[in-house]
Amino acid sequence: MSGLPLKITNPRQIDQPAEINSRYSDAQKAKIANAAKQFESLLTEMMLKSMNKTSGGMFGGDSNDGGFGGDYFSTIFESQMAEMMSKKKSLGIADVLYKQITGENLEQSFKKPEGMLPLNLDKIEVNKSLQSLPAVSPNSKALDRLSKYEGIIDEASGYYGVDKNLIKSVILTESAANDKAVSSAKAKGLMQLIDSTASQMGVGNVFDPRENIFGGTKYLSEMLRKYDGNVKLALASYNAGPDNVDKYGGIPPFDETQNYVKRVVGYLNHFNGENYGNDRSF
Repeated sequence: MSGLPLKITNPRQIDQPAEINSRYSDAQKAKIANAAKQFESLLTEMMLKSMNKTSGGMFGGDSNDGGFGGDYFSTIFESQMAEMMSKKKSLGIADVLYKQITGENLEQSFKKPEGMLPLNLDKIEVNKSLQSLPAVSPNSKALDRLSKYEGIIDEASGYYGVDKNLIKSVILTESAANDKAVSSAKAKGLMQLIDSTASQMGVGNVFDPRENIFGGTKYLSEMLRKYDGNVKLALASYNAGPDNVDKYGGIPPFDETQNYVKRVVGYLNHFNGENYGNDRSF
C-alpha cells in the first residue's frame, strides 16, 4: 500500500445537478441549530437558578452558611440539568429561533432523507470484503491537521448518518487534511470538491472547512444510499462518478480509482483498529 499516490479528484463526480432550496447550506443550518439549542439551554439554566433561589439552592447555601460548597454544586447541577432538559424535552425556544432565521422547522430540517443509512460496517453484509485489505497508518502530520476538524466531522457524521471514520479516511486520502489543497483538476479543500460539485451540494465557500466537510459528506451519503451501503462502490463513485461505476458494474478499471478505494479502506481499517494481514484481494 506504500506506493499508492494521493488521490486527485476526478471531475466526473456529479452527473445530475441538485436543486438548492434553502438560502443556508446544511453546514450553516447545523451551526444555527447548535447555537439556538445552546441559547435555549442557557435560558433554561437561568430559569432553574431563579427557581432555586427561594430554596437556597438544590444543595443548600454557600459555605459561609454551612452549605459546604452547596452553591458551587448547585451551579454545576443546574447547568447539566438545563442541557439535559433542552436535549430531551425542548421548551420550543430553539425551534422558534431556528425558524425565524432559516424559515424552516428545526425537526423537519434535520430529518434525515428517506433511505439514509446509518453506516455500520458490522451490520452491512456487503462490506465484509473490506476486511480483505490491510490497515494503512496515516502520516502523523496529516493526523495532526485532521484533529482540528474532529468536531465538524462528528457533526457531519451525525447529520448525514455516515461513519465518522469513513469521513476521516476520505479526507486523508483526498487532501491529507490540507484545507487549502487544490488538485490539477481544480478540486479544492479537505474533501476535494470541484466547483460544480460544491455548488450542487450547497457549499458557498469551498475552502471553509465546515462547508467543505458537510458538502463532501453529503455527496458521500448520497452515493452510499445509491449503492445500498456498499462502501467500495460509494468510494469508487466519489472518485470516478456514478456513471462509470454503473457502466462497469462495479469499481471501474482505472488505476487511480482502484488505488483510491484501497487507500480509503486502508485508513478506515486503521481507524477501526483492524488489520487483517497481507491479503490484498480486491
